[in-house]
Amino acid sequence: MRIPIKGIEARIIGDTLVVSSEIPLKILSSDVLEGGFFHARYILNHRVELDYDHDSPAGDMEKVLDGIGIKEKAAGMMTAVDLENIHVTTCEDVTAVITGGVTNAIASGEKQEGVGTINIILLIDANLSDAAMVNAVINATEAKTLALRDLNVKSKRSDELATGTSTDTIVIACTGKGEQLKYTGNATAIGECIGLAVRKATREAIIKQEKLLSI
Repeated sequence: MRIPIKGIEARIIGDTLVVSSEIPLKILSSDVLEGGFFHARYILNHRVELDYDHDSPAGDMEKVLDGIGIKEKAAGMMTAVDLENIHVTTCEDVTAVITGGVTNAIASGEKQEGVGTINIILLIDANLSDAAMVNAVINATEAKTLALRDLNVKSKRSDELATGTSTDTIVIACTGKGEQLKYTGNATAIGECIGLAVRKATREAIIKQEKLLSI
């Protein structure tokens, strides 16, 4: 699949989406391998079975890395979604690469097990401060919730509109190019693109995975 950021590519290897970069990317992530702030050249989204329930997701992801031949630090996510249903949306310097399943959709404050999962990989061809990357997480999460509202996805625990799933993961990755940006909220052009790209990619990924009629 095409990623319109120079030096970054994405391909599916077996059951794993592998996003690779020629240069280390600055990352803020909730992934199972690393998490937090770090630099890495690889971001993985690995498909597992819907009934996946292992004691060490990180250990399982390490085995995936070994199988692919990656011998360095990487962000690693898991999903039960079919990788053919990935959706990629680009807006200016922002590219959202998203898988979306809602078998374990919930409203915030509810508890629900499962691995349907909305996994967001947000690639940004810019130089973001730490605060701007946190801001991007907020912006992307709000956009994801709007996509669920667009599709009228309900919680599996209640009649509430879902705000996500119980196992959502996000990776924000920037190239570090250009003057440092302190903000990525909706008062900024890049923030507007984050919202638009994530909302569209989340919506389309869920439509494909759940075989919904497009809106």
